[in-house]
Amino acid sequence: MDSSNSASSPDMQKPKIVTGPGGYVLEDVPHLSDYIPDLPTYPNPLQDNPAYSVVKQYFVHVDDTVPQKIVVHKDGPRGVHFRRAGPRQRVYFDSDEVHACIVTCGGLCPGLNTVIREIVCGLYHMYGVKKVLGIDGGYRGFYAKNTVHLDPKVVNDIHKRGGTILGTSRGGHDTSKIVDSIQDRGINQVYIIGGDGTQGGAAVIFEEIRRRGLKVSVVGIPKTIDNDIPVIDKSFGFDTAVEEAQRAINAAHVEADSIENGIGLVKLMGRYSGFIAMYATLASRDVDCCLIPESPFYLEGPGGLFEYIEKRLKENGHMVIVIAEGAGQELLSESIQSMTLKDASGNKLLQDVGLWISQRIKDYFTKQRKIPINLKYIDPTYMIRAIPSNASDNVYCTLLAQSAVHGAMAGYTGFTSGLVNGRQTYIPFYRIIEKRNSVVITDRMWARLLSSTNQPSFLCLKDSIEDTGDEEQSNQLLANGHCGEEEEQSNQLLANGHCGEEDSLISKI
Repeated sequence: MDSSNSASSPDMQKPKIVTGPGGYVLEDVPHLSDYIPDLPTYPNPLQDNPAYSVVKQYFVHVDDTVPQKIVVHKDGPRGVHFRRAGPRQRVYFDSDEVHACIVTCGGLCPGLNTVIREIVCGLYHMYGVKKVLGIDGGYRGFYAKNTVHLDPKVVNDIHKRGGTILGTSRGGHDTSKIVDSIQDRGINQVYIIGGDGTQGGAAVIFEEIRRRGLKVSVVGIPKTIDNDIPVIDKSFGFDTAVEEAQRAINAAHVEADSIENGIGLVKLMGRYSGFIAMYATLASRDVDCCLIPESPFYLEGPGGLFEYIEKRLKENGHMVIVIAEGAGQELLSESIQSMTLKDASGNKLLQDVGLWISQRIKDYFTKQRKIPINLKYIDPTYMIRAIPSNASDNVYCTLLAQSAVHGAMAGYTGFTSGLVNGRQTYIPFYRIIEKRNSVVITDRMWARLLSSTNQPSFLCLKDSIEDTGDEEQSNQLLANGHCGEEEEQSNQLLANGHCGEEDSLISKI
């Protein structure tokens, strides 16, 4: 989580659900007209914008929606949909009256400055909005710090820099003070960039604004380098993080390959979700073992990590291990104490599993097995977080930011702009914060990784299956065999033919 809620939450209004034939369900987002009657509308300025004069049917139809799942059975229901993002023919704000603000919260992530830049440029160039403020220093900046004036000239080159020009912080969420500041400053569009905790704070801010009956659109843009926000295909900065992680893995491989019994150990980000570690491993092809929070492992004994390391050293003479920061926390001697400590965002303070496991590997092989090893430990965490976004993420940030601007101008509020099945959508806050996305170790993506690294599962499948929300699939896996040969288990996984959430991320590869 990126921020904690120090103020009590107002009562959340019931979700807007629209149903249709064939099991169609639209999880709609709130609109200003839901609680403010007789709002005037205006023609969308884009209809007179030369940049869009050549675009046919540029405005999104009011009934356009995007399905959450695209793999369905012919007799199955049409399922859950989200409202498609994009400009509408009528807008609910006069451009001259718009007073927007942007805030960034939580940890750093590649692409933050790009999102800021594109919100400012989108408001300015597409809708003629001239008044945009940057809130300095996260949520507490609403009432504790000065604001920064933003225009296209100010943000022109910021996408080439890492970090955020607005500054950021964890915690500091006081709903009443924040909404008081929004009201006092005359702000009527609030763009909030951050992870699940930040989006949770945005939801509370929106509810308080609705309770006060203010004409203010609250829009979220999901940010997490760990890619653990649900519903959306991926979060911005993730591609950049995986690409930059390759540099660390390549260095570890060179070090390990250049000396007898060399071991390169790389710790990557991933408190609760191992997506960066998994995708970096799949992209690298030099990794012999990937350890993530979702897949438990043990060190000593038959089938343990130490036995596998010894086997790989005998076969290849070197080895590369990638471990996510949240993996193996239960094995650390201080784990009970660490579980009680939290940062300002409410995140558990984790022990450094990289240093810990490095020392355990050294002690085991030099003291118990009397095998000389040369281990190099690399932790590129802050190098990855602090770099500018790559070309792919820059394009993605542009789409997210412009979609957010279109939604706010159209009067939508209380939503997050996100990519679902390759289409920009508006997702209600409650769907973004209801759970954390994680690697499903009974899914085909994890099976692909195991096939790539040839590493063991460390624990039998029956012990390692976690509740993924697909009870039928898990029960089928357990019903078809006890813990035994991994090949049989992998074949059963592939035979089931159901793609998990993260499988869709790479379905076109």
